[in-house]
Amino acid sequence: MGEWAQCRSRKASSSHGWSGYGGQVLGAYYPQQDPSGSSSGSAVAVSVGLAVGSIGTETSGSIVNPAEKSNVVGIKPTLGLTSRDMVIPISLRQDTVGPIGRTVKDAAYMLTAISGRDRFDNWTSTQPYEVTPDYAKSCTPWGLKGARVGIPRNGIDFHLDDSSKPVMAVFEAAIQTVRDAGARVIEEANFSSYDAPAFARNSSIVLDTDFVAGLSDYLSKLLSNPNNVRSLSDIARFTKSDPLEQYPDRDIYVWDRQLGRNITNASPESWAAYQANLFMGGELGVVGALDRHKLDALIMPTFAAFHLPAIAGLPIVSVPLGFYPAQTALRMNLKKTLVSVAPNIPFGIAFVGRKWSEEKLIALAYAFEQRTMIRRQMKPSIRPTFELSDQLEPTEETPYKLKVQYRAPVTDQPKLAHLIKSKTISRLTSIRSWLRSTFGLTQSFL
Repeated sequence: MGEWAQCRSRKASSSHGWSGYGGQVLGAYYPQQDPSGSSSGSAVAVSVGLAVGSIGTETSGSIVNPAEKSNVVGIKPTLGLTSRDMVIPISLRQDTVGPIGRTVKDAAYMLTAISGRDRFDNWTSTQPYEVTPDYAKSCTPWGLKGARVGIPRNGIDFHLDDSSKPVMAVFEAAIQTVRDAGARVIEEANFSSYDAPAFARNSSIVLDTDFVAGLSDYLSKLLSNPNNVRSLSDIARFTKSDPLEQYPDRDIYVWDRQLGRNITNASPESWAAYQANLFMGGELGVVGALDRHKLDALIMPTFAAFHLPAIAGLPIVSVPLGFYPAQTALRMNLKKTLVSVAPNIPFGIAFVGRKWSEEKLIALAYAFEQRTMIRRQMKPSIRPTFELSDQLEPTEETPYKLKVQYRAPVTDQPKLAHLIKSKTISRLTSIRSWLRSTFGLTQSFL
């Protein structure tokens, strides 16, 4: 994933998929493609067939953005549905852990597997379920029939630029697909307020103060800490001294700002910023629009969808929507090292809802996916040349090897299950017993 979830340098996009330890992850649909971030490798690995599914983390866009750029499905759950225990925190008031899969159903199975209460993450005690829902049961072809979905145009328009035109053209066509599936679409289901400067100011305070406190707490719980780093200040000193971190070419602007604040996440200023964000993302934003128009969900291009759900702890399901056309002009990232926009690079559509509405969002997203099958329209331009087993060193604690055979897409589900079970997957770090015994995968395993 992107080192520190892009929470380090001034040019955050230059860190998409980069870390001093692992180097640079590239997207698979154009040479030197920006994979987006921060769960970059999680999305790319699924897209090219190195994994059936993967786990990502999201503070603000870090699951759904790389998912859309890798032509896969990403689910950002409601804050509190999945545990963040021992995940390096950016903000305990925003961080979520969610699945990335080739299809909605695959991601739904994974979401069930990783959801539930955890005594090591108090936020999970807020979920209303005694038993985690079986989210895959929401995957029915008629999930859009009778649904009410809205389009918050003012929440989309703010993020538009010249590179958005091809995305919006496909998005407008997708609205008719949603209607044809039996949903009622409410145009101009706008947010009451979309104050971008206030969003940026308050989010900066919340994330900065949460990160400093959360990182120190995380480091204090490590059983092994060979470099004796105990705080963000220690991390900054280490980063400046280690050549793999590429300092100062990759600066620590964000950390300097965070360390320069004279407040903590328990200060009145941080609490006020957090409350303002909740109000903006909820009553003034997503929840207000849903309630006023009696909607089941909002639909937006993924690039514009993640901001308010991030600050309000709301769920998102992103599904492949389309690809930039052949005549698209190239656009580079801020550091001029990665291609952000180019022909064939994928983009997605997002379904956004209230807290704990994952079942409804998955139903809507699955129905859209089954009507469009966008993912099948474009193959990655690169293919893996190694086995995952070559990258794993068995130890006494993890005495297993994983072997994955590359094969053509399989649409016959029983045959697919047999193929998987016949391979030498003896143990895959047991996400609830190989995601419930290969979890009846949907179409297109590879």
